[in-house]
Formats: sequence, C-alpha cells, structure tokens
Amino acid sequence: MGGGHTNERDERGTGPQLRLDELLDDLQRHVDRVRGTRDQVQALLDAVLAIGSDLDLQTVLRRIVAAAVELVDARYGALGVLGEEDTIRQFVTVGMDERDVARIGHYPRGEGILGLLIREPVPLRLENLSEHPASSGFPPGHPPMRSFLGAPVRVRDRVFGNLYLTDKREGRQFDADDEAVLRTLAAAAGVAIDNARLYEDARRRQRWLSASGELTRTLLSGAEPSQVLGDLAETVRDMAEADLVTLALPVGSSGDLVVEAAAGSSADAVRGLALGGTTLAAAVHRGGEPVISDGLSADPRSQGGSASVVELGPAFFVPLGGGEEALGVLQVARTPGGQPFSEAALEMISGFAGQAALALRIAEHRRASEQLLVFNDRDRIARDLHDLAIQRLFASGLTLQAALGRIADRPEAAERVERVVDDLDETIKIIRSTIYALGRRANRQDTGLRAGLLAEADKGSEALGFTPTLRMSGLLDTLVPAGVAEHVLAVVREALSNAARHAEAATVDVSVEVDDAWVRLRVADDGRGIDPDVARRSGLANARSRAEELGGTFAVTPGPSGAGTVLEWAAPLPAEG
Repeated sequence: MGGGHTNERDERGTGPQLRLDELLDDLQRHVDRVRGTRDQVQALLDAVLAIGSDLDLQTVLRRIVAAAVELVDARYGALGVLGEEDTIRQFVTVGMDERDVARIGHYPRGEGILGLLIREPVPLRLENLSEHPASSGFPPGHPPMRSFLGAPVRVRDRVFGNLYLTDKREGRQFDADDEAVLRTLAAAAGVAIDNARLYEDARRRQRWLSASGELTRTLLSGAEPSQVLGDLAETVRDMAEADLVTLALPVGSSGDLVVEAAAGSSADAVRGLALGGTTLAAAVHRGGEPVISDGLSADPRSQGGSASVVELGPAFFVPLGGGEEALGVLQVARTPGGQPFSEAALEMISGFAGQAALALRIAEHRRASEQLLVFNDRDRIARDLHDLAIQRLFASGLTLQAALGRIADRPEAAERVERVVDDLDETIKIIRSTIYALGRRANRQDTGLRAGLLAEADKGSEALGFTPTLRMSGLLDTLVPAGVAEHVLAVVREALSNAARHAEAATVDVSVEVDDAWVRLRVADDGRGIDPDVARRSGLANARSRAEELGGTFAVTPGPSGAGTVLEWAAPLPAEG
C-alpha cells in the first residue's frame, strides 16, 4: 500500500511541473515571435529610411530591390519598370553578377509569371514557379529558381513596376509575414520613387531653362552658326544622357536633310550625312510629330540615316520647331542595350527643341537684316562706281584722247598718253565686272554644291535601285567656286553611273569635304571591283582629265578588303573662292 501511495504522490507532483514547462515554452516562443516581429519592423523602418535618403532615381530603384531581398531573406530580387503597352522597359536586379546576365542574354520583356503580375497587379506568392500554369520556363543560362514572391509598386495610384523575389534561403517558403513586409516596402518605395522623379523633373527643367538662355545669348551674339549648332547638339546630349545626338537641317529648296551637327563618340561618322526621304528623320520633318524607337538600327521603319552607319538602340526624333515650319530634326539615341528614354526626357527635349527653333529664327532674321544692309551697301557702292568713278574715268580718257592731237609732234609723250588711256579702259572694265559681281553674289545656297550633290544622289538612286550614302563636310557652298563645283558634280555623276552599270554594288558611299584649300571626293562601292576593259571604256578618263585640268589628283583602287572600288578625286581651290 505504501508503494502505491508514493507513486500517486509523484504523479500529482509531475503533472503541474509539465504544464508549467509547457507554459514557459509557449511564453518563450511568444517572446521570440515578438522579438522577431520587433526586429523585422525595425529592419523594415531602416529599409524605408534607406530608400528614401537619396533623390537619384536609379540609386533609389537599386536600394529598393536590395532592401526587399534582405527583408525577406531571398537569394534573388528584381524590380521591373513598366513601359508602353505593359512591357518591361527596365530591369534592376540584385543577386546576379555580370556573368549571369551575360549567359541569359537579355532581360525579360514581361512574359510568363512576370506578365501575369503585370496583367493582374496584386501580390503573388508561389511555392514553385515552374508548376504555375502561367509559367513559361527559364531561358538558357538562367539560374534555377523555385519559390516566388511578387508585389506591384504604385506611384500615385499608377503601377510603376513590380518587385520580384525568388528562392528564399535554406529552402524555406515565403510566408504571409514576408508578403506583408513586401507590400509595406512597395508602398514606401512608391513614395520614394515619386520624390526622386519630382526631383529629376525639377533638375531637368532647371537645365532646360539654363541651356535655353545660353543658346539664345550665343545666337544673338553673332556666333558662327556651325559652332552654335554643335553646342546645341552637345547640350541635348548632356540633358538627355544620350550617346549620340544629331541635328539635321534641310538643304536648298528640295527639303532634303543633311546632318549639320552631331555630338557623341560616333559624331564624326555621321556628321555631314545626307538623309533620304525614307528615313525616320525625313518623316518627322514632313509630319512635325515626334517618333520613338526602342531599337533604331533594328527598327523596320528606319531605312538609311545614321542608324545604318552606327549601331543604335533606344532613340527618338523631335522636330526643331512645329508643323510645316520645322527648321530641322533632332535625333537622340543610345547604344544598343541602353535604357529607353523616359516620357519626361522626351517632353524636356521637345520643349527645348521648340525654344531652340525660336532662337534660331530670331538669329536668322537678324542675319537676314545684316545681310540686307550688306546688299544695300553693295548696291550703293555699285551705283557710286557706275555714276561717279566710271563717268570720271571715261571723261578723263576722252580728255586725254583730245590732247593727243596737240602733242602729235612729240611721239614719246603721245605714246605715254595712249598707254594711260588704255589703262583707263582696262580699269573701267574691272570696275564694271566688280559691279556685276556685287549684284550677283547675293544668293548661292539654292544652286550651290551641297544642293547639287543631293540632287545627284537622288538621280543616282534611280539607276542603283537604292539611295547612296552621302556625306558632306566643310563650307562647300562658300569655299568651292562654281567652276570647281561643276567638275565635282560631273565626277560624282560619272562615278554613280559606273557603279550602277558595271559594279553590281549593294552599297555606295559618297564623301565630299573641303579642307586645307582642297576639295576632296571619295566614292566607294562593294561591287565586283575593277574591270580593266570596262575602265578603259568608261568615263573615268574624263574624271582624270578634270582633275589634271585643275591641278588635282585622281585614283581608282580596289576596296580595303579587295572587294569593290574606291574612286578618289581632289582639286585645289583658288586663293579666293
């Protein structure tokens, strides 16, 4: 009996002890949860402060992704910024190095699970990405990913992009607490992004106003137009953070465009390039409306132009001035793989282009007024020369001729007087030719060398079946006299004709430049190369004789790779062009 009593007492003592241990364990777990929640809340607050402590948008976006990865203990994170037509136009990643990105080849465009989150912008949590019906799989080279957590980032009730997190560490799954944390972070991220965008807009407008004022001051100060246009292109490149900016202006009455100014690492390759009527720049000049391209060199709408010479990615075109009165076209581009331009950048450059067009018109009117004064002075000088100088010289000549009869008996004196009369006649001829020149040198740009080259390129395209690439550099209309310009145009005409008849070329590149008191022409094609029999029968001998007549040089050689033909023709310019 005694033994049974003892066991009953032990059981009574052990029961309360077990319940107390359980209560203590529950209390410890609750304390741990509270402590964990407190730590997570503190980490969330720290993340919110971190992403809001900078006003540079790209820095803010990267901090958002980094904070999300750390808060929910994910291996990979990304923020997909949405563009037009609900596609991903920017992808900011954390957890992948450059080698991972290179293996994948390109960032996602918004398909599969990412597209689902774009179409239905609500938080999404998955245990296994590949098992979801909307999954489209991973591209080759993509690291394996299993668990997924996504949430939209809204800026002023509009979806700016989506946060994507994958692979919670140690093989765990994302839970409801992780989703709540990500939703809170996404809300704070929207505020930070909005602040950064407002700050960027304010900086853009400040730069726009400053650049517009500087451009206006430069134009009205009487600076050279070529320098002003170059400064304009450089300013736009800096404002838009672009890799290449070109400014194309119409030449002559045909309306054909030529790249007059360029800024960027590839500026020399496109400066002076003629833009045919099928280019996007020509379409913008005709229509007066901006055009945007996500990849200019690969854009089927882009035929010819700078994108055929230099590989270009995201780009846009804006008219310099509005409607039918557009003075030219600005092209703003980045290299392939560069970030697309934002709507704010397009709006800023469009506004700046309008301001620049107004300043250019004011400067043009000022130059026209100054030119009118010059022409009026020329007219007055011509009248004075005709009415005063020539009449007096003529009267002096008649007086000397009348005096010859009085000194007929003095042969030496008579001979001197006759020489003076002959000199006076020659001086009268010089003055008359000067008067004629003063009256006819008013306007050459509509019939100058540049307009002639554009016309020859247009004519050549009919025989070639494509538009030859044309580059023009230097003051062709100013420095090249009409006589030399006629030779240049004749050689270009003959070279394009030969390429069409004999070369079977797919591309023809024509370059004309003025430097060091020489005009230089180069015509290169990728055709069959030089045929000696054809060379003897062609008009190339005529091109050689034109060069020799002017004291210049002429050569026809194979292309750099042995294929095609390169024609080089050069002539010196007179001391006074």
